[in-house]
Amino acid sequence: MKLVHKYEYPTSTRAAIDGLRHYNIDGSSDKLPSVTTVLGQTQTSDKAASLQRWRDKVGNETARKITQEAAARGTSMHLYLEKYCLGEGYLDMTDVGNVAKHMAEKIVDKGIDNRLTEIYGNEAVLYYPGLYAGSCDLIGELDGQITIIDFKQTNKPKQREWIGDYFLQMAAYGMAHDAVYDTTIEKGVILMCSKDLYYQEFVIEGKEYRSAKHGFLRRLDQFYSDKGKV
Repeated sequence: MKLVHKYEYPTSTRAAIDGLRHYNIDGSSDKLPSVTTVLGQTQTSDKAASLQRWRDKVGNETARKITQEAAARGTSMHLYLEKYCLGEGYLDMTDVGNVAKHMAEKIVDKGIDNRLTEIYGNEAVLYYPGLYAGSCDLIGELDGQITIIDFKQTNKPKQREWIGDYFLQMAAYGMAHDAVYDTTIEKGVILMCSKDLYYQEFVIEGKEYRSAKHGFLRRLDQFYSDKGKV
């Protein structure tokens, strides 16, 4: 596994507009909505209602605690993986950090070692000019093919039908990379681990990947259409 400077990824700053994350790319005056902002603002009413039912079931305080712990665990896990891909170490001595370390090690063992041969971008900022931007966990040659790679932590194992927005997210990053760097990315892989160290891998390619690209573009159109109504 080696870091290859094949593409020149931009610098960026983040800004909140009406509480929503946007990116400013290479000092441009444009502030592009993040991929997660687009998806979050266009989620279905059923998904929003499902989240509210869960909050009502466990109580707001418990929901807040679970959400905060998951976010901290995810941040620490991502940092371990980012530093590993750079050939560096990362130390987090907290209880959350210890769990995150084991989760990251599981992902390295199952999803990265002996499979990832070249790294093009690590926490790379990608943008589709004039439309959207985001930060991609990893871009590189996985199993011999240029791939958008996303690391995910989870409280419990996921079923494929629950994570449709994750696939749209990877497709959005792939389209942005293709638009700026004239690539033809056709594959995305989610490397996921639960806090109980259950590893899952979800691959999207072929017809499903193309469908995800169309799906994100529909959500993007909805986002800008709704924004115009405000």
